[in-house]
Amino acid sequence: MSGKENNFPPLPRFIPLQPCFYQDFSDEIPIEHQVLVKRIYRLWMFYCATLLVNLVACLAWWAGGGAGANFGLALVWLLLFSPCSYVCWFRPAYKAFRGWLAAINFFQTSIGAAVVMLLSAIMFSLSAAMMAVAIMKVHRIYRGTGGNFQKAQTEWSTGAWRNPPSREAQYNNFSGNSLPEYPTVPNYPASGSQWP
Repeated sequence: MSGKENNFPPLPRFIPLQPCFYQDFSDEIPIEHQVLVKRIYRLWMFYCATLLVNLVACLAWWAGGGAGANFGLALVWLLLFSPCSYVCWFRPAYKAFRGWLAAINFFQTSIGAAVVMLLSAIMFSLSAAMMAVAIMKVHRIYRGTGGNFQKAQTEWSTGAWRNPPSREAQYNNFSGNSLPEYPTVPNYPASGSQWP
């Protein structure tokens, strides 16, 4: 879709950089999917806000006597993960929804090119669907272990999450073969002597 001026990210005029992407939900996304794509966009914005709050929290920790390395890492995460998550996570979802509209409209111009474009739209859509399925499977595994919000709150408030014996009991409470026990310090032959 040429001829459209890039408008994202919206940057103030005093910054010498120009926007890198064209993004217009009402122009590029089919009307039946605009709400979903806007929700995905808001989720990305929430993720960026979370990284920013993490930066402030690490600064507060550093100011309170904690490690300054965490502030440095939080800064790197904010500067690196915000744009990377936009390019590698939100844009593929946006392109999937935009790709359907572009491919369908392009059938009037070139059927061969539209078929190839449709393949790309299908692949982007499958990618988004597989990500959703993976998240649901992880959620199902978590729920299958008996985990729920109430149990997590109880463990947090009682401090059971940091109690090594209870964690060890949880890990040892499974059916199946356990690993053999080994001494904590291996017995090596003295230097200069041969191995048996």
